[in-house]
Amino acid sequence: MAIYHFSAKVISRAAGSSALAAAAYRSASRLHDQRLDRDHDFSSKAGVEHSEVLLPDGAPEHLRYRERLWNDVEAGEVRKDAQLAREVEFAIPRELDSAEGIRLAREFVKAEFVDRGMIADLNVHRDVGPDGMVKPHAHVMLTMRSVDENGFGAKMREWNRTDLLDHWREAWAQHVNHRLVELDIDASVDHRSLEAQGIDLEPQHKIGPAASRMVEQGRSSERLDEHRDIARENGDRLLARPELALDAITHQQSTFTTRDLAMFVHRHSDGKEQFDHVMAAVRGSPELVKLGKDGRGQERFTSRDMLETERRLEIATEALARQRGHGLAERTIGGTLARSASAGLVLGEMQEAALRHVTRDTGLATVVGYAGTGKSAMLSVARDGWEQEGYRVVGAALSGIAAENLEHGSGITSRTLASLEHQWEQDRDLLTSRDVLVIDEAGMIGTRQMERVIAESRKRGAKVVLVGDPEQLQAIEAGAAFRSVAERHGSVEITEVRRQRADWQRDATRQLATGRTGLAISAYDEHGHIHAAETREQARRALIARWDRDCDRSLEASRIILTHTNAEVRELNLAARASLREVEALGEDVTLQTEKGERRFASGDRVMFLRNERSLGVKNGSLGTVHSVSRSRMAVILDDDRAVALDVKDYAAIDHGYAATVHKAQGMTVDRVHVLATPGLDRHAAYVALSRHRDSVDLHYGRDDFADRSKLVRALSRERAKDMASDHLRTPEREQAKQPTKRRSMFDGLKINRDMVEKVIPTPSHDPFAGLDLRPAAPPMTRGMFDGLKLDASPAPGIEPPGLGSAVQRFARATADIMRMRRDGYRELPHQTAALDKARAALEAVRPHAARDLGEAFARDAGLADEAAKGRTSAAIRAMTLETEMRASPERRADRFVEDWTKLATAHRRLDRAGDSKGARAIGQQMTAMGKSMERDAQAESLVRKRLPELGLAPHQGASLSHSIQNWLGHSRSRGLGR
Repeated sequence: MAIYHFSAKVISRAAGSSALAAAAYRSASRLHDQRLDRDHDFSSKAGVEHSEVLLPDGAPEHLRYRERLWNDVEAGEVRKDAQLAREVEFAIPRELDSAEGIRLAREFVKAEFVDRGMIADLNVHRDVGPDGMVKPHAHVMLTMRSVDENGFGAKMREWNRTDLLDHWREAWAQHVNHRLVELDIDASVDHRSLEAQGIDLEPQHKIGPAASRMVEQGRSSERLDEHRDIARENGDRLLARPELALDAITHQQSTFTTRDLAMFVHRHSDGKEQFDHVMAAVRGSPELVKLGKDGRGQERFTSRDMLETERRLEIATEALARQRGHGLAERTIGGTLARSASAGLVLGEMQEAALRHVTRDTGLATVVGYAGTGKSAMLSVARDGWEQEGYRVVGAALSGIAAENLEHGSGITSRTLASLEHQWEQDRDLLTSRDVLVIDEAGMIGTRQMERVIAESRKRGAKVVLVGDPEQLQAIEAGAAFRSVAERHGSVEITEVRRQRADWQRDATRQLATGRTGLAISAYDEHGHIHAAETREQARRALIARWDRDCDRSLEASRIILTHTNAEVRELNLAARASLREVEALGEDVTLQTEKGERRFASGDRVMFLRNERSLGVKNGSLGTVHSVSRSRMAVILDDDRAVALDVKDYAAIDHGYAATVHKAQGMTVDRVHVLATPGLDRHAAYVALSRHRDSVDLHYGRDDFADRSKLVRALSRERAKDMASDHLRTPEREQAKQPTKRRSMFDGLKINRDMVEKVIPTPSHDPFAGLDLRPAAPPMTRGMFDGLKLDASPAPGIEPPGLGSAVQRFARATADIMRMRRDGYRELPHQTAALDKARAALEAVRPHAARDLGEAFARDAGLADEAAKGRTSAAIRAMTLETEMRASPERRADRFVEDWTKLATAHRRLDRAGDSKGARAIGQQMTAMGKSMERDAQAESLVRKRLPELGLAPHQGASLSHSIQNWLGHSRSRGLGR
């Protein structure tokens, strides 16, 4: 739990300060002050680990020398009360090592200060506090005048703006959090005041090393005394109300660890004695709920308020699901489908199934759709039907650009959820029983906000339609509400990708959506769309060169550059613009003062709007092209062909729009995408970045970030899905509630040709389950990585031995690790095999032969392993018990064969009807293997033979089951079924 601190002050002669003295102290150096003709010598000062002067473009090189720089500053100021420099001080997370801390500070200073035209004297200190812990922080002295090749010019008054300081505070938090994510460090900072975060605690002053040393020397320090007074007061508040700590921690995470709690209490208490008392108070608070251990073996906790919020969400969604109304008659649906078809919009099979799902006579409907599956197109048809029946359709999304995309894609008038909630608080534009509220990108909505919106909708009798993809970008606030609602109440899935025009790219999008990132990267690599360079800088240049060539080849195509951090976005925007300037594709530059600092714009520039503004009709993330620009006014043609004109003094939230962060891109669709991969990307961000395009996507990376492609794949495959507190509860009621929506077979939902083939028989060269034997039949003799287990004993039904849950979780973690390696195209490592052997032995010690049964369960449903690895073992234990019963019951084995055969036969017919001979042949091989496996299970085979007519198989005297299947397959091909 990294600590946030960011402060700024002015170094002024009015306060008796000297720029030379300040610079000498902060850099631990000796500098001669020409104005005072004296030396300032602090060279014996300890703790300074990095010191340098950073110059903006055009500044004379001699100003890089600290003594010359600050003497020139002093010489240029004649007033006795002159402001000499601005000093910014910020805390660097102690979770970072020295090199990473310096790199983080340097990148931030360059992006936010130097690129605005300031000279920055950066000094990174790494002091050790009285508690023995390091306190890394940076001091940055900044010049206050413009500078060019001739030296200093006029004072830059706009650098004194209050809103600019607010921007810097937020930008530092973003830089810190991005770097922590890049390094996979489980910590974050929040730049907002405690009051803004809803925390009833006083903000504390940062105490520097000087103040700490004064105390150690027995001297008085007013700042330290005030700091301790605030810390002691906050500690007293926490003692009186321990729930304050729980509220603060669960703002962005539903669950937390003891370390998270200790770091928070340490920040808001004074001394070990009060720390111990506060920790004891919070740990003893009736509001604290212990959830058990997570997949890493760490104890996890939550608050009763968080659990209560989740309970209210469950109650509200249950009531909404039972609510009747808003259903459309079949004739209405038929009419809307006919009208959309006549207009050129023909829904696919899955889209039509989703349409019928959302227009049912229920108050709640959930649609889970992969990226680019045409969810908005389906909603446009649904909107037509609802409006035909007299309903009002209201659209909403978490972000402005997502709301804009929903409106453009579906025709549903949309706005942000925050805007809707604000209206509701004012008793304006309230929902009614004649309204349908459609919420897009619902996976990004936190639990508390989802609960408020669902409760309001239920109160007003409105229908709610949730649309999204829980595998894309995660909620900013605590919880995974959309995923939880979909699991609890069921959903309809749209997996037929339509956005990409090439079949193999649609396959890759499905792989990204289902966690098979390695396969998707391999596909793009094989087609020449993955590009490595020695450094990130070289990768950036290669990306811009490719983007430039792409612009020349296809002038009309829409395109975007995506990356992870705002700093990289800035670099890419500058590089793209410089490339256009070289070929004279832009008009004359005009320098504008924006909220991001000075920016140069010209006609032809791409521009992005960074704040919702209803009067202009723009959202945060809206893109357009500059038509004309002056010092005070800009005219822009938006990408939806609307023209807007803005006065820069009234709306300055603009920046160049050639590049954007991946977070800005969710919901976006363009023709061509260029991605710069950096270590901060994970599986969810990679999925979004690599699925925005219609025609092509190119991914660039530097080997200084990822040594080779395997490291790239590993980073882009990292799982960072948010959890719910209820995920860690194991009450029978909750497990029973989850059971109906749990997929029990790896063959469920096989509606799309290539998707089906991937799920049944993975591509041999990238088979992630090689050796795990994924065949659907469950004969006792199936061979795989779970071989060697005797089948002669099983536990009594319904009795769970002590320690079974933890043993299952350990076995699942070991299995999931190996599955993940194979999914990414690698063989497992020796220590992973050893871990699996130990986990198998531990599980066998708790329940004999359980490893074999659990292995069979994982082979049939690979998702069980990942779920159980995270501590949610109930479903895995049920599946394992089912496998145990299967071994003992020929009747159950025969039933399973019939169930799996029916699904495969249906899939085979669909593939054959679609002319996909390769897919049909793959399914045929799977069906043949099922028949051969039955030959080793005489009891079950005899029962299956009695049901051959039910399967559509003709019995042949003396012929084996696999022979009957071969005859069926041969007849299917010769008759050309469905052609």
